[in-house]
Amino acid sequence: MSKAYLVLDDGRIFEGKSWGAVGKTFGEAVFQTGMTGYQETLTDPSYFKQVVVMTAPHIGNTGVNTADNESSKIWVAGFVVRNPSTLTSNWRSERSLESELISQNIVGIQGVDTRAITRHLRDRGSMRVGIFSELELTREEMVVEVRKTDSMSGAFLVSEVSTPAPYVVPAIGAKKFVVAALDLGIKAATPRALAERGVEVHVLPFNSSIEDILALNPDGVFLSNGPGDPSTMLDTVELVRSILLHEIPIFGICFGHQILGRALGFETYKLSFGHRGINQPVMDKSTGKVEITSHNHGFAVKAPTETTFATVYGDGEVTHVCLNDGVVEGLQLLDRPAFSVQYHPEAAAGPHDAAYLFDRFVELMSQKVES
Repeated sequence: MSKAYLVLDDGRIFEGKSWGAVGKTFGEAVFQTGMTGYQETLTDPSYFKQVVVMTAPHIGNTGVNTADNESSKIWVAGFVVRNPSTLTSNWRSERSLESELISQNIVGIQGVDTRAITRHLRDRGSMRVGIFSELELTREEMVVEVRKTDSMSGAFLVSEVSTPAPYVVPAIGAKKFVVAALDLGIKAATPRALAERGVEVHVLPFNSSIEDILALNPDGVFLSNGPGDPSTMLDTVELVRSILLHEIPIFGICFGHQILGRALGFETYKLSFGHRGINQPVMDKSTGKVEITSHNHGFAVKAPTETTFATVYGDGEVTHVCLNDGVVEGLQLLDRPAFSVQYHPEAAAGPHDAAYLFDRFVELMSQKVES
């Protein structure tokens, strides 16, 4: 194993050892607080262009398998761990994590103090980063290369992760509803969760038109998770406004939540270091219940949390808030069938406290059909 360096754009450098593919890679440095689910993280399109620092020290012990992938490939720009497992021990494992990283040319680094990196990012915010291994560069040259890369603010990334053509995930059992799912970086767990509830899911490219959606005569529209800055999604925001005018039930998660927020007239903003992990506490304001939820977002919606708000589509309200920092985690309209959450109710691997939101979407579509 050769030396490797994790280089942040503020000049901080951490020395470790090469892991996975060798070479160099760049992205936004973010930390992920989950103790499990590293494979789902790696294959989540929402992590596109991000170098993920795992805060749990021991990663890779269960290997990887095809069934748990959230998409067809690894999307992270780079992977940072403290102690990668030298053994794979799980009956479902098909190959080791490092062999998977190498086969997909994902540059990683091991043996660094991920606690120190996490504290640095927590205090100074997510920033540009590079991983360098087996390269003859000075420390100054590595910092310069990192500072030449693009930041996440203003990044339009959806076109690189969305499906190029529509496809259908059939309902499991009797078909009850048809949903048009706008693929902004969708995870496989989402259409599967809908299919388990008798929903036939038509997954559509991000640049689909209102005519494409109406041609399906859908009972509902789903807005998926995805990467990048929601302020760049002008056409998609206008599409959502058209859907609202047709009063088709809408359910958005994560990036889809931010786009619904912008469609309602709210601004989005970049969080200092974001929410990423499977242990984020969120309160349902209507019940006071606290859910432990899965997150992956670096942007948030700016909306009033104490009062209802007025939009051109009627009044609405914030339904959920993060108990760590008060960030808006859920929105709903009171006069039209539309709601969204900032987190992942389809969470894989876990937790499943928020799985009821899919049932809520089904109920919303039922009410629309009955009316």
